[in-house]
Amino acid sequence: MSEIVTTANTSYLLLVAASAIVCLLVLIVKLKLHAFIALILVSVLTAFAAGIPSNELIPTMTKSFGSTLAAVALLVGLGAMIAKILEVSGGAQVLADTLISKFGTEKAPLALGISALIFGFPIFFDAGLIVMLPIIFSVAKRFNGPILIYALPVAGALAVMHAFVPPHPGPVVAAGFLNADISVLLLVGLFVALPTWYLGAYIFGIYVGKKYSIDWQNTLLAHDPSTKAKQTPPKFSNVLLILLLPVVLIAFNTVCSTLIAAQVIQSDSTFIAFIQFIGNTPIALLTTLLLCLIMFSQRYSMQALQDLCESSLKPICSVILITGAGGMFGGVLRASGIGDALANSLQTMGLPIIVVAFVIASCIRVAQGSATVALTTTAALLSPVVISDSSLTSIDLSLIVIAIACGATVLSHFNDSGFWLVSRLFNMDEKTTLKTWTVMVTLLGLIGFVLSALLSVIL
Repeated sequence: MSEIVTTANTSYLLLVAASAIVCLLVLIVKLKLHAFIALILVSVLTAFAAGIPSNELIPTMTKSFGSTLAAVALLVGLGAMIAKILEVSGGAQVLADTLISKFGTEKAPLALGISALIFGFPIFFDAGLIVMLPIIFSVAKRFNGPILIYALPVAGALAVMHAFVPPHPGPVVAAGFLNADISVLLLVGLFVALPTWYLGAYIFGIYVGKKYSIDWQNTLLAHDPSTKAKQTPPKFSNVLLILLLPVVLIAFNTVCSTLIAAQVIQSDSTFIAFIQFIGNTPIALLTTLLLCLIMFSQRYSMQALQDLCESSLKPICSVILITGAGGMFGGVLRASGIGDALANSLQTMGLPIIVVAFVIASCIRVAQGSATVALTTTAALLSPVVISDSSLTSIDLSLIVIAIACGATVLSHFNDSGFWLVSRLFNMDEKTTLKTWTVMVTLLGLIGFVLSALLSVIL
């Protein structure tokens, strides 16, 4: 396999990648073939075209499919149960009412976006979107407004925090490759992320949300009105506890991991190991779901709660399978060596290092889908060049990391699990998702890169 990758013609691999993306567009958008089938079919054709041996094809596909499901299925399943209980009980409505009373009706998207920025500091994109989901739907139902006006500012906030700001794995690993100071990167990342989100997600979300009308009444949180709680809605403090608990647990895990990496604390402590365990995202969501069930067992019978959990899982089967298939397509592209071919061809272009960082990360992102993989791969490729340049300051190094993160954010499409998660959770077809989500994350990447480049000149 490695011999095939290293000897394959770069131009041919680039042609294979472009053809695969065009083929997906035609099958899904034009011919209306189900995305799950199209992704499997194109993954097989791409593997053969790229020269992956037939005896390695199925292991390559199933490994990447399984690893994507392992990362997504637990989060979506547990989060869907929490979201369903909060929505049916009226808990999400209580939180929405409180947010709106503080910010005002017209500033509801801003309130949700700011909440997502806070939630997005320690929590991954997928988990953060699930945590915010019941609030988005509740606010949209209350005002009977376009769902994207509320959804895109939230999704954009989670995306920029996940890509730009430590302690998320992409920027942390990239900083390690380039010897960037984490504390400086945190400040620079926030400095770039906030205006980037406001311009590329909040303002754009308001504009595009009014342009596209989405039928979301039968999505993840839809339910029979007869099942809605007749009792007094839950207290705001209880709802806030349910939403903040996974964030706090995950934050504890993140802090502990950071302190261990900095050799401030020891990893062999039983207490630290326990904190890290319950702070793992699936365990944190499971703990939150158990608390949710205990809290609402006074309002509902256990059979009713079981029925709610069961009904929450039925609509997400498609989400999970399509997301896994998107990860499988990305795994095939990675195994084909297309990402390496792109990076190697761009390294010799003679552009400024911050521009090269952005371009390489963008191409790898388009080729294989994962923002984290694009971040880490680009940082590893550029590490010898960056480290050998003694003129680069700690701020310069952080800005290069941010430029890489910006490139790893753009052009989310069919090989990105986040594309399918957003598409299916908000009941958008592929064409609409490309016009909304894909355009938004591309704006976020471009705006962030422009800000980073300007700061590299000024500072």
